[in-house]
Amino acid sequence: MRLAVVQTNPVPGNGDRNRARARVWMERVPADLYVLPELAFSGYNFASRRQVRARAESADGPSARWAADFCRATGAHVLYGFPEAAAGGVYNAAALVGPRGRRGVYRKVHLFGKEKLFFRSGGAPFPVWDIGPARVGVLICFDWFFPEAARSLALAGADVLLHPANLVLPHGPDAMITRCLENRVFAATANRVGRETGAAGPLSFIGRSQIVSPRGERLVRLGPAREGVAVARIDPRAARDKRLGSGNDLFRERRPALYRLSLGGNVY
Repeated sequence: MRLAVVQTNPVPGNGDRNRARARVWMERVPADLYVLPELAFSGYNFASRRQVRARAESADGPSARWAADFCRATGAHVLYGFPEAAAGGVYNAAALVGPRGRRGVYRKVHLFGKEKLFFRSGGAPFPVWDIGPARVGVLICFDWFFPEAARSLALAGADVLLHPANLVLPHGPDAMITRCLENRVFAATANRVGRETGAAGPLSFIGRSQIVSPRGERLVRLGPAREGVAVARIDPRAARDKRLGSGNDLFRERRPALYRLSLGGNVY
């Protein structure tokens, strides 16, 4: 399958412009699955809760309709990040849409920094969706810092980790190589570029969107400053072989009974 990452520089609060700009990039490179950044059309560095609520949308909102139209026209799947307005508050979420409509929504579990002022944390297990050629799961940006998240998806059968992001820390892209090696999966990190000022102060986003193989190889990588799209041809079946050389199987040799995952009765 053809897997693409779309790297954008959204104008905060201008969803129509940002969706149109993303589609221009997507139409330049045919793919079966496109991954867009975290909060791809709203902007990221909010100044107030009122601003977040003004930019939030439902899972069936304008971004969902935009994605559904593109998917019907191309036969592709699209994953995009958005601020989801739902009962109880607003979530930092990502929606997967295909030719037959929305496949599902994931709500970010691990909120980063000032995000805690504006979003509720997701409380559901990490989902895996079968889109035909591949089984995919989602991590949103800071989720990468928690190896249990990627391992949970891999154990649930994910071939590809879809990783929409607004990365500002420099080591995120390199860390995804480790996530791929330890789980023998593909990962597609779609980051953004540009600068924003808000409650978190001035932020500069590092770009470097990439696709990594189960062997830790960077198959494609974009630069740190410009918008763009990059595509790699992958065989998802390669992620179903957890062997390392001729003598080890990374999943069969796990020893869960020996792993300490709680301290003092509190699960971490």
